Amino acid sequence: MLSRSWWLGTIVTIAGAGNAAEQHWVGANERLQTDGKVVEFPLPSPGSGPTTIALAPDGTLWFTESSGNRIGRMNPDGSGLVEHALPNPDSSPRIIALGADGNMWFSEHTGNRMGRITPRGEIAEFPIPTPNSQPRAIALGADGNIWFGMFAGGKIGRVTPAGVITEFAIPTPGSGPRALAAGSDGNIWFSEYRASKIGRITPAGAITEFPLPRPNSGPGDITTGADGSLWFVELAGGADGQQTDGNRVGRCTLDGKITEFQIPSAGGSPTNIAVGPDRNIWYTKGAALGRVMADGTIVEFPIGAGAGARARGVGLTAGSDRQPPARLANRLWFADGAGNKVSYLSFEAAR
Repeated sequence: MLSRSWWLGTIVTIAGAGNAAEQHWVGANERLQTDGKVVEFPLPSPGSGPTTIALAPDGTLWFTESSGNRIGRMNPDGSGLVEHALPNPDSSPRIIALGADGNMWFSEHTGNRMGRITPRGEIAEFPIPTPNSQPRAIALGADGNIWFGMFAGGKIGRVTPAGVITEFAIPTPGSGPRALAAGSDGNIWFSEYRASKIGRITPAGAITEFPLPRPNSGPGDITTGADGSLWFVELAGGADGQQTDGNRVGRCTLDGKITEFQIPSAGGSPTNIAVGPDRNIWYTKGAALGRVMADGTIVEFPIGAGAGARARGVGLTAGSDRQPPARLANRLWFADGAGNKVSYLSFEAAR
């Protein structure tokens, strides 16, 4: 067992869940704080590349394996792992989310398809009309459809539970929609990585764009916070052929007002963002997780002590992909692509 000091006590990395509290859905009046335990589940196949995670209503964990070209499923205690190979090679499954139909939906970044997998593991794929569109983030909309962004196609897509796809062009050409989130206003919100804007699309397809204060800020993953605003990360360095000047967490109100908060650590780039079991905003950044309070105060702490510098957290989630805190677990799950593990940060009752 390895440990590192942290502001709440000790970070403890555990192989397996024997010493961790059982997973449960957080009650409306339940108040949690992290107990500092990071529990890791190594995947059996080397180079699987776990990328993003979603929780089913029964608490089962589903995740994409971008490099392994599979969809994985396991119980919260790490047992019952099943991996489902995709029908087509080199599809690169990227983002996964629970659909209104009770199935899991996922994007195939290089396969140019939207996928659906049932609880029994039956897979269906739906080709996207725009070729080489590079679908990435997806989100379940208030209308019961899955919405997705086409990074190279410059469009927002909508797919019904039956697999019917409709596309909506973003007004700014080459905007690079990178991530989506269902807003508390019933609309879908998205980041425009190449255009440094936050966008909003109504269920009918009407799009509004809100420019960020700085050019080349590289907005990436986005989520709806417990305050009803949209929170997002701004990437730093170079990604997808563009140099970005981000390394910040941003907040966008429903009327488009933007506030930015500087991330304290200088190196690396934030990757994913989500609401944690404590209803604060959390993000992944290399071998660290960051917590953002409502006033923008940020604290980071290390993860993956056993993996050292190889640890890289992505695919952050505590449960619901819709307006939180509707369905949050007492665990903040994340994928460690470099370490080939699925892990979580445990939480307990606040003292």
